[in-house]
Amino acid sequence: MFRPLIRPLAVLAVAAVVGTGLAACGDTSKTITIGALYPRTGSQGSGGTEEFRGVELAADYANNTTVALGTKIKLTSVDAARAEQVPDAMDTLAKRGASIVLGSHSSEISAVAAREATIKKLAFFETGAVGDTAPDDSNGTNFFRMAPMGANLGRAAIDFVQDELSTKLPDHGPLKYAVDYVNDAYGHAVAQGALDTIKERGLQLVGTFSYDPNVKDYVNPVVAQIAAAHPDVLFSAAYVPDGVAIRQGLVANHVPLLSAIGTSSSYCMQAFGDALGAEGVGLFASDKPDAADVNASALTPEGRRMLDWASKRYQAEWHEPMGAAALSGFSNAYALFIHVLPQAGNLSVPNVAKAALAVKLPQGSLPNGGGLDLAPPGSVDAGANRRPAGIIEEWIAPGKKATVWPPAFAEHPVEALPLA
Repeated sequence: MFRPLIRPLAVLAVAAVVGTGLAACGDTSKTITIGALYPRTGSQGSGGTEEFRGVELAADYANNTTVALGTKIKLTSVDAARAEQVPDAMDTLAKRGASIVLGSHSSEISAVAAREATIKKLAFFETGAVGDTAPDDSNGTNFFRMAPMGANLGRAAIDFVQDELSTKLPDHGPLKYAVDYVNDAYGHAVAQGALDTIKERGLQLVGTFSYDPNVKDYVNPVVAQIAAAHPDVLFSAAYVPDGVAIRQGLVANHVPLLSAIGTSSSYCMQAFGDALGAEGVGLFASDKPDAADVNASALTPEGRRMLDWASKRYQAEWHEPMGAAALSGFSNAYALFIHVLPQAGNLSVPNVAKAALAVKLPQGSLPNGGGLDLAPPGSVDAGANRRPAGIIEEWIAPGKKATVWPPAFAEHPVEALPLA
């Protein structure tokens, strides 16, 4: 039914490993149990469900590609809607025989998952969340971030504004930057990347503002602080509701900005653009791409083939386009199932970790435009993917965004549209 890849799961098919769930050649009764830990309900339930759907498609592709070889990936999933549910969820997956777990969409959940993977000696592959983990977690041994780190998104945002957008802005002196961010793991990780870049490049920072969106009337104080700092460029790490509220507050109070850019949980989301309408035009987002955002000509033949397959299957199965969360889940699970596991030989955590660090995929090999190069233990970015997928988008009309950077993926030229 499906055209096999150049490197199918042949290693798994010939490996007879007692107690690991791997199949010997010709034994179609064996399965490979892989855990999946995503929020399927609660505030992160929509995105978590989409990301898990992408993982399901990757398992379906791998199973149909390798069915003649006698191997099957069996996904066993647990809904973890909140971070405090993660320890029990990881216990449940381990009891079901999963030594390898994928997740988790949410940065708060991801941080706890990294800790639990370290304690329980499991391998956790993060397919979507971007927040930081604790320094003493076993990154590169038990925890691997295949999606971009939050710091990557923050760095990319500042670099884009300074290097690509600044000359297109109205006449100005040295740009003055301000950073506002939600006070949690996601916000801290992304904002820190932006702040580090501002400092390293010797740019002018006029204010840093954190906030708790659960506090009543947090918007007015944040807006007042931003207005008092007089920035030219505002960088925001927010979720959709608070990102929309703060943007509307800035517009209502006539706070002048030359430009503003946000990241993966707000400024990139269709709900964000739809809520703001004309007030969102001219804003930029540093993010992971939707399937529709990826310029297939910039991908390798494998990447193009899988982008076409996944986007069509997703549309047929769930009757909607494949968004960033689903594409991230599919791309990163695909890399694990098709490229990493064949090199591991069995599902022991040390073998899978060794294979994950050894596999190197060039940029564009995966359908989201990324590649794979996981940093080894002991490095500053241990466990992080050094070839993740990342783009810059611009809201070019009410409710309409387009990829404008990097050039290989651009659908539309970079414009310095005046902000409302």
